[in-house]
Amino acid sequence: MLSAPKFLFVPVSSAEGVGEYMRSKIIADEVLRRWPKSQISFALNRQAPYVKQCPYSTYLLDDTPTKKIKEVNQLVSELEPDVVVFDAAGRKAQLKHAHKLGAKVIFISQHRRKRTRGMKIGRALVTDSHWVVQPEFVIGDISRIERLKLEMINVALPLFTGSIFTHPNARGQELLYRKYELKPRQYLIYSAGSGGHLANDRLAADLFAEVAQAIYKKTAIASVMVFGPNYPNLLPKMDGVIAIEQLSNDEFINLLDGAKGAVLSGGDTLLQAIALNTPTLAVAVSKDQPARIKKCVSQSVILSCATHFDEMLNAGLSLIEEKTICRLKASMGGCSSLNGLDIAMDEIERLINQT
Repeated sequence: MLSAPKFLFVPVSSAEGVGEYMRSKIIADEVLRRWPKSQISFALNRQAPYVKQCPYSTYLLDDTPTKKIKEVNQLVSELEPDVVVFDAAGRKAQLKHAHKLGAKVIFISQHRRKRTRGMKIGRALVTDSHWVVQPEFVIGDISRIERLKLEMINVALPLFTGSIFTHPNARGQELLYRKYELKPRQYLIYSAGSGGHLANDRLAADLFAEVAQAIYKKTAIASVMVFGPNYPNLLPKMDGVIAIEQLSNDEFINLLDGAKGAVLSGGDTLLQAIALNTPTLAVAVSKDQPARIKKCVSQSVILSCATHFDEMLNAGLSLIEEKTICRLKASMGGCSSLNGLDIAMDEIERLINQT
Protein backbone atom coordinates (compact mmCIF):
# COMPACT_ATOMS: atom_id res chain seq x y z
CA MET A 1 0.00 0.00 0.00
CA LEU A 2 1.22 3.50 -0.80
CA SER A 3 2.51 5.35 2.27
CA ALA A 4 1.96 8.82 0.76
CA PRO A 5 -0.76 8.59 -1.90
CA LYS A 6 -1.47 11.63 -4.05
CA PHE A 7 -5.08 12.72 -4.53
CA LEU A 8 -6.63 15.23 -6.90
CA PHE A 9 -10.23 16.29 -6.25
CA VAL A 10 -12.19 17.75 -9.16
CA PRO A 11 -15.63 18.78 -7.90
CA VAL A 12 -18.22 20.82 -9.78
CA SER A 13 -17.64 24.37 -8.53
CA SER A 14 -19.44 27.61 -9.22
CA ALA A 15 -20.52 30.90 -7.68
CA GLU A 16 -23.83 29.34 -6.60
CA GLY A 17 -23.66 25.81 -5.19
CA VAL A 18 -21.23 24.38 -2.65
CA GLY A 19 -22.36 20.77 -2.14
CA GLU A 20 -19.86 18.99 -4.38
CA TYR A 21 -16.92 20.92 -2.96
CA MET A 22 -18.04 20.26 0.62
CA ARG A 23 -18.41 16.54 -0.07
CA SER A 24 -14.96 16.38 -1.67
CA LYS A 25 -13.47 18.24 1.27
CA ILE A 26 -15.11 15.84 3.73
CA ILE A 27 -13.54 12.92 1.86
CA ALA A 28 -10.18 14.72 1.67
CA ASP A 29 -10.22 15.44 5.41
CA GLU A 30 -10.89 11.79 6.19
CA VAL A 31 -8.20 10.67 3.74
CA LEU A 32 -5.70 12.87 5.55
CA ARG A 33 -6.83 11.56 8.93
CA ARG A 34 -6.36 7.94 7.85
CA TRP A 35 -3.25 8.48 5.71
CA PRO A 36 -1.48 11.51 7.26
CA LYS A 37 1.24 11.64 4.60
CA SER A 38 -1.23 11.99 1.74
CA GLN A 39 -0.74 14.79 -0.78
CA ILE A 40 -4.08 16.41 -1.58
CA SER A 41 -4.94 18.95 -4.30
CA PHE A 42 -8.16 20.54 -5.57
CA ALA A 43 -9.06 21.92 -9.01
CA LEU A 44 -11.66 24.67 -8.51
CA ASN A 45 -13.46 27.41 -10.37
CA ARG A 46 -11.86 30.70 -9.33
CA GLN A 47 -15.35 32.29 -9.23
CA ALA A 48 -16.43 30.07 -6.32
CA PRO A 49 -16.46 32.14 -3.10
CA TYR A 50 -14.95 29.35 -1.01
CA VAL A 51 -11.70 28.95 -2.96
CA LYS A 52 -9.71 31.03 -0.47
CA GLN A 53 -10.94 28.83 2.38
CA CYS A 54 -9.78 25.54 0.87
CA PRO A 55 -7.07 24.15 3.19
CA TYR A 56 -5.44 22.10 0.45
CA SER A 57 -3.29 22.93 -2.56
CA THR A 58 -5.68 24.65 -4.94
CA TYR A 59 -5.45 25.08 -8.71
CA LEU A 60 -7.82 27.70 -10.06
CA LEU A 61 -9.68 27.45 -13.36
CA ASP A 62 -11.70 30.07 -15.23
CA ASP A 63 -14.85 27.93 -15.16
CA THR A 64 -16.21 24.75 -13.63
CA PRO A 65 -13.65 21.94 -14.22
CA THR A 66 -15.92 19.99 -16.57
CA LYS A 67 -15.63 22.80 -19.13
CA LYS A 68 -11.84 23.01 -18.82
CA ILE A 69 -10.77 19.75 -20.43
CA LYS A 70 -7.28 20.83 -21.49
CA GLU A 71 -6.46 22.54 -18.21
CA VAL A 72 -7.58 19.62 -16.03
CA ASN A 73 -5.72 17.12 -18.19
CA GLN A 74 -2.58 19.22 -17.98
CA LEU A 75 -2.94 19.38 -14.21
CA VAL A 76 -3.26 15.59 -14.01
CA SER A 77 -0.12 15.24 -16.14
CA GLU A 78 1.81 17.61 -13.87
CA LEU A 79 0.65 16.23 -10.52
CA GLU A 80 0.61 12.53 -11.47
CA PRO A 81 -1.97 11.69 -8.77
CA ASP A 82 -2.62 8.15 -7.62
CA VAL A 83 -6.34 8.84 -7.25
CA VAL A 84 -8.52 11.40 -9.06
CA VAL A 85 -12.01 12.06 -7.67
CA PHE A 86 -14.43 13.64 -10.14
CA ASP A 87 -17.36 14.81 -8.02
CA ALA A 88 -20.30 15.29 -10.43
CA ALA A 89 -17.68 16.72 -12.78
CA GLY A 90 -15.52 15.60 -15.68
CA ARG A 91 -15.79 14.86 -19.37
CA LYS A 92 -14.95 11.43 -20.72
CA ALA A 93 -11.70 12.85 -22.10
CA GLN A 94 -10.65 13.92 -18.60
CA LEU A 95 -11.44 10.56 -17.02
CA LYS A 96 -9.70 8.78 -19.89
CA HIS A 97 -6.57 10.91 -19.53
CA ALA A 98 -6.33 10.26 -15.78
CA HIS A 99 -6.87 6.53 -16.33
CA LYS A 100 -4.25 6.44 -19.09
CA LEU A 101 -1.67 7.97 -16.74
CA GLY A 102 -2.30 5.25 -14.18
CA ALA A 103 -4.53 7.07 -11.69
CA LYS A 104 -7.43 5.33 -10.04
CA VAL A 105 -10.49 7.22 -11.25
CA ILE A 106 -13.50 7.75 -8.97
CA PHE A 107 -16.67 9.31 -10.39
CA ILE A 108 -19.37 10.54 -8.01
CA SER A 109 -22.95 10.96 -9.20
CA GLN A 110 -25.75 12.50 -7.17
CA HIS A 111 -28.83 12.07 -9.35
CA ARG A 112 -30.20 9.73 -12.01
CA ARG A 113 -28.96 11.69 -15.04
CA LYS A 114 -25.39 11.83 -13.74
CA ARG A 115 -25.52 8.16 -12.78
CA THR A 116 -26.64 7.21 -16.29
CA ARG A 117 -23.85 9.31 -17.79
CA GLY A 118 -21.33 7.60 -15.54
CA MET A 119 -22.48 4.17 -16.75
CA LYS A 120 -21.99 4.92 -20.45
CA ILE A 121 -19.53 2.42 -21.87
CA GLY A 122 -16.85 4.94 -22.80
CA ARG A 123 -16.80 6.44 -19.32
CA ALA A 124 -17.35 3.20 -17.40
CA LEU A 125 -14.28 1.60 -19.01
CA VAL A 126 -12.03 4.35 -17.61
CA THR A 127 -13.72 4.60 -14.19
CA ASP A 128 -12.35 2.43 -11.40
CA SER A 129 -15.17 3.19 -8.97
CA HIS A 130 -18.51 4.94 -9.49
CA TRP A 131 -20.18 6.16 -6.29
CA VAL A 132 -23.85 7.09 -6.07
CA VAL A 133 -24.22 9.50 -3.15
CA GLN A 134 -27.98 9.08 -2.83
CA PRO A 135 -29.90 6.43 -0.92
CA GLU A 136 -31.35 3.85 -3.27
CA PHE A 137 -34.90 4.77 -2.19
CA VAL A 138 -34.30 8.30 -3.55
CA ILE A 139 -32.61 7.61 -6.86
CA GLY A 140 -34.03 4.18 -7.65
CA ASP A 141 -32.32 0.94 -8.66
CA ILE A 142 -30.23 0.40 -11.76
CA SER A 143 -32.19 -1.06 -14.67
CA ARG A 144 -31.69 -4.60 -15.98
CA ILE A 145 -30.34 -3.24 -19.27
CA GLU A 146 -27.77 -1.09 -17.48
CA ARG A 147 -26.71 -4.02 -15.33
CA LEU A 148 -26.34 -6.29 -18.35
CA LYS A 149 -24.35 -3.68 -20.25
CA LEU A 150 -21.84 -3.28 -17.41
CA GLU A 151 -21.56 -7.04 -16.97
CA MET A 152 -20.79 -7.47 -20.67
CA ILE A 153 -17.83 -5.07 -20.45
CA ASN A 154 -16.76 -6.53 -17.07
CA VAL A 155 -17.28 -3.29 -15.13
CA ALA A 156 -18.52 -3.20 -11.54
CA LEU A 157 -21.93 -1.74 -10.80
CA PRO A 158 -22.07 1.71 -9.20
CA LEU A 159 -21.65 1.66 -5.44
CA PHE A 160 -24.49 3.16 -3.41
CA THR A 161 -22.79 5.09 -0.61
CA GLY A 162 -25.67 7.33 0.41
CA SER A 163 -24.91 10.81 1.69
CA ILE A 164 -21.32 11.41 2.83
CA PHE A 165 -20.66 13.44 5.98
CA THR A 166 -18.54 13.49 9.11
CA HIS A 167 -19.80 11.56 12.11
CA PRO A 168 -21.29 13.55 15.02
CA ASN A 169 -19.42 13.42 18.31
CA ALA A 170 -20.49 14.32 21.83
CA ARG A 171 -17.47 16.49 22.63
CA GLY A 172 -17.93 18.63 19.53
CA GLN A 173 -21.63 19.00 20.26
CA GLU A 174 -21.01 20.13 23.82
CA LEU A 175 -18.60 22.83 22.66
CA LEU A 176 -21.15 24.13 20.15
CA TYR A 177 -23.94 24.11 22.73
CA ARG A 178 -21.81 26.25 25.02
CA LYS A 179 -20.73 28.61 22.24
CA TYR A 180 -24.26 29.32 21.02
CA GLU A 181 -26.02 28.81 24.38
CA LEU A 182 -28.13 25.91 23.15
CA LYS A 183 -29.62 22.84 24.74
CA PRO A 184 -30.00 19.52 22.90
CA ARG A 185 -33.42 18.97 21.28
CA GLN A 186 -34.44 22.52 22.23
CA TYR A 187 -33.52 24.39 19.04
CA LEU A 188 -34.27 24.37 15.32
CA ILE A 189 -31.60 24.64 12.64
CA TYR A 190 -32.15 26.33 9.28
CA SER A 191 -30.07 26.27 6.10
CA ALA A 192 -30.85 27.22 2.50
CA GLY A 193 -27.68 25.57 1.23
CA SER A 194 -24.73 27.61 0.03
CA GLY A 195 -26.45 30.94 0.60
CA GLY A 196 -26.33 31.99 -3.03
CA HIS A 197 -29.60 30.47 -4.24
CA LEU A 198 -32.56 32.64 -5.20
CA ALA A 199 -36.22 32.03 -4.40
CA ASN A 200 -38.84 34.26 -5.99
CA ASP A 201 -36.20 36.82 -6.99
CA ARG A 202 -34.68 37.10 -3.53
CA LEU A 203 -32.06 35.21 -1.58
CA ALA A 204 -33.51 31.99 -0.22
CA ALA A 205 -31.37 32.40 2.90
CA ASP A 206 -33.19 35.64 3.77
CA LEU A 207 -36.55 33.90 3.41
CA PHE A 208 -35.42 31.02 5.65
CA ALA A 209 -34.16 33.50 8.25
CA GLU A 210 -37.48 35.36 8.29
CA VAL A 211 -39.31 32.09 8.82
CA ALA A 212 -36.88 31.20 11.61
CA GLN A 213 -37.64 34.48 13.38
CA ALA A 214 -41.40 34.05 12.96
CA ILE A 215 -41.34 30.54 14.40
CA TYR A 216 -39.21 31.74 17.31
CA LYS A 217 -41.71 34.49 18.08
CA LYS A 218 -44.57 31.97 18.11
CA THR A 219 -42.82 29.17 20.02
CA ALA A 220 -39.75 30.64 21.83
CA ILE A 221 -37.73 27.73 20.42
CA ALA A 222 -34.17 28.86 19.67
CA SER A 223 -33.46 29.29 15.95
CA VAL A 224 -30.03 28.69 14.41
CA MET A 225 -29.72 30.07 10.86
CA VAL A 226 -26.66 29.04 8.83
CA PHE A 227 -26.43 31.49 5.92
CA GLY A 228 -23.70 29.70 3.94
CA PRO A 229 -20.35 30.63 2.34
CA ASN A 230 -21.96 32.12 -0.78
CA TYR A 231 -24.27 34.50 1.09
CA PRO A 232 -23.27 37.92 -0.32
CA ASN A 233 -24.57 40.28 2.37
CA LEU A 234 -23.68 41.15 5.94
CA LEU A 235 -25.43 38.86 8.41
CA PRO A 236 -28.67 40.42 9.63
CA LYS A 237 -29.37 40.89 13.33
CA MET A 238 -32.74 39.32 14.05
CA ASP A 239 -34.46 38.84 17.38
CA GLY A 240 -34.42 35.18 18.38
CA VAL A 241 -32.22 34.08 15.47
CA ILE A 242 -28.63 32.94 16.00
CA ALA A 243 -27.11 34.00 12.66
CA ILE A 244 -24.04 32.02 11.58
CA GLU A 245 -22.13 32.76 8.38
CA GLN A 246 -20.97 29.20 7.87
CA LEU A 247 -19.99 26.05 9.71
CA SER A 248 -17.54 23.30 8.95
CA ASN A 249 -19.22 20.03 8.04
CA ASP A 250 -18.49 18.46 11.41
CA GLU A 251 -19.93 21.51 13.21
CA PHE A 252 -23.05 21.50 11.05
CA ILE A 253 -23.54 17.76 11.51
CA ASN A 254 -23.13 18.07 15.28
CA LEU A 255 -25.81 20.79 15.44
CA LEU A 256 -28.08 18.97 12.98
CA ASP A 257 -27.81 15.78 15.02
CA GLY A 258 -28.75 17.57 18.25
CA ALA A 259 -31.62 19.68 16.87
CA LYS A 260 -35.31 19.27 17.64
CA GLY A 261 -35.90 19.72 13.91
CA ALA A 262 -34.49 21.29 10.76
CA VAL A 263 -35.70 23.47 7.90
CA LEU A 264 -33.40 22.74 4.97
CA SER A 265 -33.04 23.00 1.22
CA GLY A 266 -33.23 19.79 -0.79
CA GLY A 267 -29.50 19.18 -1.19
CA ASP A 268 -27.09 16.90 0.65
CA THR A 269 -28.03 18.30 4.06
CA LEU A 270 -31.53 16.89 3.63
CA LEU A 271 -30.19 13.35 3.21
CA GLN A 272 -27.81 13.90 6.12
CA ALA A 273 -30.74 14.89 8.32
CA ILE A 274 -32.62 11.73 7.35
CA ALA A 275 -29.58 9.59 8.13
CA LEU A 276 -29.31 11.34 11.53
CA ASN A 277 -33.03 10.82 12.22
CA THR A 278 -33.64 14.58 12.54
CA PRO A 279 -37.23 15.66 11.67
CA THR A 280 -37.00 17.95 8.66
CA LEU A 281 -39.00 20.35 6.53
CA ALA A 282 -37.48 20.48 3.04
CA VAL A 283 -37.84 23.44 0.69
CA ALA A 284 -36.41 23.30 -2.84
CA VAL A 285 -34.09 26.17 -3.82
CA SER A 286 -32.62 24.76 -7.06
CA LYS A 287 -33.96 22.84 -10.04
CA ASP A 288 -32.42 19.47 -9.11
CA GLN A 289 -34.06 19.37 -5.67
CA PRO A 290 -37.84 18.90 -6.20
CA ALA A 291 -37.49 15.33 -7.47
CA ARG A 292 -35.32 14.35 -4.50
CA ILE A 293 -37.72 15.98 -2.06
CA LYS A 294 -40.70 14.26 -3.69
CA LYS A 295 -39.04 10.84 -3.26
CA CYS A 296 -38.38 11.55 0.41
CA VAL A 297 -41.95 12.71 0.96
CA SER A 298 -43.21 9.51 -0.69
CA GLN A 299 -41.32 7.57 2.00
CA SER A 300 -42.93 9.74 4.72
CA VAL A 301 -39.52 10.70 6.12
CA ILE A 302 -39.83 14.51 5.73
CA LEU A 303 -42.29 17.35 5.33
CA SER A 304 -42.07 19.71 2.37
CA CYS A 305 -43.58 22.94 1.11
CA ALA A 306 -43.06 25.69 -1.46
CA THR A 307 -40.67 28.64 -1.07
CA HIS A 308 -43.39 30.90 0.29
CA PHE A 309 -43.28 32.54 3.72
CA ASP A 310 -46.75 31.56 4.90
CA GLU A 311 -46.41 27.96 3.72
CA MET A 312 -43.00 27.61 5.34
CA LEU A 313 -44.25 29.11 8.60
CA ASN A 314 -47.24 26.78 8.81
CA ALA A 315 -45.23 23.71 7.81
CA GLY A 316 -42.47 24.65 10.27
CA LEU A 317 -44.98 24.89 13.11
CA SER A 318 -46.40 21.51 12.09
CA LEU A 319 -42.89 20.03 12.07
CA ILE A 320 -42.37 20.62 15.79
CA GLU A 321 -45.64 19.04 16.90
CA GLU A 322 -44.92 15.90 18.91
CA LYS A 323 -47.17 13.74 16.74
CA THR A 324 -45.28 14.88 13.62
CA ILE A 325 -41.90 14.28 15.23
CA CYS A 326 -42.90 10.77 16.31
CA ARG A 327 -44.29 9.94 12.87
CA LEU A 328 -41.21 11.16 10.99
CA LYS A 329 -38.78 9.46 13.36
CA ALA A 330 -40.65 6.17 12.99
CA SER A 331 -40.45 6.41 9.19
CA MET A 332 -36.78 7.38 9.23
CA GLY A 333 -36.01 4.52 11.58
CA GLY A 334 -37.23 2.08 8.95
CA CYS A 335 -35.32 3.77 6.14
CA SER A 336 -31.94 2.40 5.00
CA SER A 337 -30.07 5.70 4.89
CA LEU A 338 -26.62 5.65 6.46
CA ASN A 339 -23.48 7.76 6.43
CA GLY A 340 -21.50 6.77 3.34
CA LEU A 341 -18.15 8.10 4.53
CA ASP A 342 -16.98 4.73 5.85
CA ILE A 343 -18.08 2.99 2.65
CA ALA A 344 -16.15 5.58 0.63
CA MET A 345 -13.01 5.16 2.71
CA ASP A 346 -13.08 1.38 2.41
CA GLU A 347 -13.36 1.76 -1.37
CA ILE A 348 -10.44 4.22 -1.49
CA GLU A 349 -8.33 1.82 0.54
CA ARG A 350 -9.16 -0.97 -1.88
CA LEU A 351 -8.10 1.17 -4.82
CA ILE A 352 -4.89 2.32 -3.16
CA ASN A 353 -3.96 -1.27 -2.42
CA GLN A 354 -4.17 -1.96 -6.15
CA THR A 355 -1.65 0.73 -7.11
